[in-house]
Amino acid sequence: MEKETVDEIIFRTSDQRNRLILELMARGGMRIGEVLKLTPSDIDGGRISIQAPKSGRQTEVAFVPQKLVYRLGEYIRQRGVEQKEKIFRISYPAARIVVKKAGELVGISLRPHDLRRHAATYASRAGTPIEIVSKVILRHANLATTQRYLGKVTDLEAIRWIESLHG
Repeated sequence: MEKETVDEIIFRTSDQRNRLILELMARGGMRIGEVLKLTPSDIDGGRISIQAPKSGRQTEVAFVPQKLVYRLGEYIRQRGVEQKEKIFRISYPAARIVVKKAGELVGISLRPHDLRRHAATYASRAGTPIEIVSKVILRHANLATTQRYLGKVTDLEAIRWIESLHG
């Protein structure tokens, strides 16, 4: 998915809660389950502590843009969410529907993991070292897992990179 498509999905989502959920996945590389477990006490500036992540570790850290942290903080304040309460009080199936409907706004089939994959692919194509994409954005233990995520490079992408390097 192109960045413009993801931006359009996010900007066309008018519900504040749904938009924040989409942004945390697309901009922070977070899994839907991680987003749904978030509490205000997990947020420290652009650092978000993920409790009991999929990796089996006790915690992991996701990084998100400061403007997203600000909007998330406003959402928390407006709703009076307590420090240890979940920020987004919806079920996993309901969150999947939110993502599906967001994709339908722009005429595509969208699943939650597509947004996480976008975060990685966009960072990689923007020149972020694969080690940062792997260890920081996706929080993978193995670089090979990240390489599968990023998939194949299209001919058009290859031409753009060669032109930007040597054009």
